[in-house]
Amino acid sequence: MSNPVTALIADDEAPMRDLLRARLHTVWPELQIVAEAANGVQAVELGSQHKPDIAFLDIRMPGLSGIEAARQLYTHSHIVFATAYDQYALDAFQQGALDYLLKPVSADRLATTCARLRTRLETRHGANREPEAPEIGQQLARLTALLENKGQAKPKTGYLRWIQAQVGASLRMVSTREVLFFQADDKYTRVQTATSEFLIRKTLKELLDELDPDEFWRIHRSTLVRVDAIAEVSRDVRGRQMLRLKNFDGEQLEVSRNHSYLFQQM
Repeated sequence: MSNPVTALIADDEAPMRDLLRARLHTVWPELQIVAEAANGVQAVELGSQHKPDIAFLDIRMPGLSGIEAARQLYTHSHIVFATAYDQYALDAFQQGALDYLLKPVSADRLATTCARLRTRLETRHGANREPEAPEIGQQLARLTALLENKGQAKPKTGYLRWIQAQVGASLRMVSTREVLFFQADDKYTRVQTATSEFLIRKTLKELLDELDPDEFWRIHRSTLVRVDAIAEVSRDVRGRQMLRLKNFDGEQLEVSRNHSYLFQQM
């Protein structure tokens, strides 16, 4: 293709946008990211302005959902949805012209998606996209109905919102919004907030199953961190990725090699 392929990224979580941008640069270096949006309204505005060939849309965004944004963008952009819900994605996207990515996005899955997008773009290069529009419109309508029937927020309401921590003879209720990180410590798990530290008996595996994957990432076999608490990623003298957290004067957190893909730009 003579003209460069362009793309829009829309996600209300900046680390997710950063991760997808880095992954795209790796698997498709020629792809030009012409705009990034932090919500559905921005996605529609920037998509209408730039008319990118591809729009990568988070499903759950403020203002407009990714589904609602897609209904205004699909006539001029190939749509790829991002979701944290595996079964939800399989139900919604097994058939049809739309594609999806599970978050956090893996390089292998993204490479498959990009290869499919290249094929579609080459097939339709110079052709009118209208013949595909009814099919996509119908799938978006089915997806909207699925969300209305199951409830878009239903998966999120099932996530853990409070941690019960024993403090002496008292039970302390700690909101997960206060938690900066969880760290395995022998038979207990350390719960760290900006001002306090607690020990609970839940394992990291249990917490992984109960916490929102958009809010907490596993960065080490012994550590879960709140994504929006990350202030900076750097490397120490041994080359390890280390996280510094906002409003926290304690230790930095190590990112293991197995999880370094989360910060691949480093």
